[in-house]
Amino acid sequence: MKNKFTLLVVTAHPDDETFGMGGTLAFYSHKGVDVTLVCATRGEAGDINEELLRAYSSIGDLREAELRCASKKLGLKEIFFLGYRDSGMQGTQDNFHPRALVQVPIERLASDIAYYIRRVIPQVVITFDPIGGYGHPDHIRIHKATVKAFELAGEQSFYCRGLPLFQPQKLYFHILPSCFLKIIVKLMPLFGQDPHHFGKNKDIDLVAVLENDYPVGAKINYRSVAKVRDEAAGCYVSQGGEQQSGFIVLWLRRLFLNVENFMQSFPPAEGKRVERDLFEGIKIIKEVD
Repeated sequence: MKNKFTLLVVTAHPDDETFGMGGTLAFYSHKGVDVTLVCATRGEAGDINEELLRAYSSIGDLREAELRCASKKLGLKEIFFLGYRDSGMQGTQDNFHPRALVQVPIERLASDIAYYIRRVIPQVVITFDPIGGYGHPDHIRIHKATVKAFELAGEQSFYCRGLPLFQPQKLYFHILPSCFLKIIVKLMPLFGQDPHHFGKNKDIDLVAVLENDYPVGAKINYRSVAKVRDEAAGCYVSQGGEQQSGFIVLWLRRLFLNVENFMQSFPPAEGKRVERDLFEGIKIIKEVD
């Protein structure tokens, strides 16, 4: 017999798993937890340096290769793609592609995700917060679908390719640290940058993000694997990942002790207590060798 912890991460695009939650994933995989990723798209939207595409047939192929590189660094056990298309930011032409993630009914997405919950049987599931971190429509879509899938996987009436029902014990949403963002917003103008137009494509409004303040239910300190997380970020050359090791970023990360924050969705958090382990209180699944 052996004790086995399993963590399932549900995201929308390649790089979501690293830039948002990479420290946490590396932390748990290096502790021996089976960490599995379900990614809805291959990140087909957006602008890419043509030089980077020379060895690939499409943007999606490039982004998938970067994800597989990052997953090896982070120590992920498995990666599954749902096969939908990146919708791009709100209001872009990519929103209207027939295979765009935002065009997929929530019920269908939830069914897809519930299948992997039953297949992977994780005690803990993590995904985006209600605003998708910074308002990306695909992130919001995945948040809604994962919440529904979390419940659906444990319903007897839901038939899922013959897989038995399974109900994970915990559901968390990754949330951006408000204190960190407030400092970033104040510092950006000093470096000639507009906090209303952040990111590689200048389509993220950090000021608007700060208007949402979610309660912190768990803090994961990943200082012990910070280098691993940074190496994984470096795999995303097309997304500027290799620039994340700059002096200012490293200084701010050290200031905040390499911590990633999560809101606890299920079971409901008790008071203002903050957990330091996503598997706190988990009943261990035992497997036969």
